[in-house]
Amino acid sequence: MNKIELIVSSEYEGERIDKFLALTQPELSRSYIQKLIDDGKVSVNNKLISKCVKVKSGDCISLDVPEPQELELSPQDIPLDIIYEDEHLLVVNKPKGMVVHPAAGNPDGTLVNALLHHCKGRLSSINGVIRPGIVHRIDKDTSGLLIVAKTDSAHNGLAKQIKEHSFKRIYDAVVIGRLKNTSGTINVPIGRSPKDRKKRAVNGLNPKPAITLYNVVNYYEGYTHVRFELKTGRTHQIRVHAAYIGHPVAGDTVYGPSKSKLPFLNGQCLNATVIGFVHPITGEYLEFDSGLPDYFTGFLNRLTPSEI
Repeated sequence: MNKIELIVSSEYEGERIDKFLALTQPELSRSYIQKLIDDGKVSVNNKLISKCVKVKSGDCISLDVPEPQELELSPQDIPLDIIYEDEHLLVVNKPKGMVVHPAAGNPDGTLVNALLHHCKGRLSSINGVIRPGIVHRIDKDTSGLLIVAKTDSAHNGLAKQIKEHSFKRIYDAVVIGRLKNTSGTINVPIGRSPKDRKKRAVNGLNPKPAITLYNVVNYYEGYTHVRFELKTGRTHQIRVHAAYIGHPVAGDTVYGPSKSKLPFLNGQCLNATVIGFVHPITGEYLEFDSGLPDYFTGFLNRLTPSEI
């Protein structure tokens, strides 16, 4: 990690932090600086900030620039549960515990490694060499459906639908406690947590609109089986929104209480069950339902049903 520390001089008074850093660190692009800010690698006077913050004369700026890392991706013969496939895209049912793409600490054994083997390297290049074909992601310990693009044209078409929030994405979850209302809407913005760059928070740094619909499926003693529908697609959206309304996802120790850890779950009880979208090449509407995985139904079978 290359650490850069700067003191703001009076000539830069009132400049946005990203512009200030772009002017004083010409080897770094403004877009890259904005990503560093979003990743929590820039602080002003020892506090994490948003890229809209304006600097003041005398401010102490700290910037952590990661050392470039080269990751060699290799195809790996890892079994995949493919729900649908054609020459343009495929829909994969990702198991709990599988990382979507390689990163520090997870150099291989990922969904991308498996896809490179299955597709013989024919994946879209939009997201670069580390995330080929990956249009959207779900967490390591979230299971369920993902769309993968084989061609750049398919990727662009799918990305446009995600940006316009026209994807249909429904998740099943078991949450802690009994929801008072059997249905509702959670509409509160989500941004990066000012305390932990790996987490998200309601009204955090650079908050963006986030809307989640929910419907109760069944009540159990101490828990509720809920279906969430995403109207936006923010990082950790369901987990953050569920915790916000006082009912964190069962097994989620990041946004729920530490005592919510359930060894037999190995993470949160959350599954991306339904996905619907317009095929970017044919124009046909496609919708897929993965059903509930064994770990999910196994957890429900441990619980005692309660009346609605």
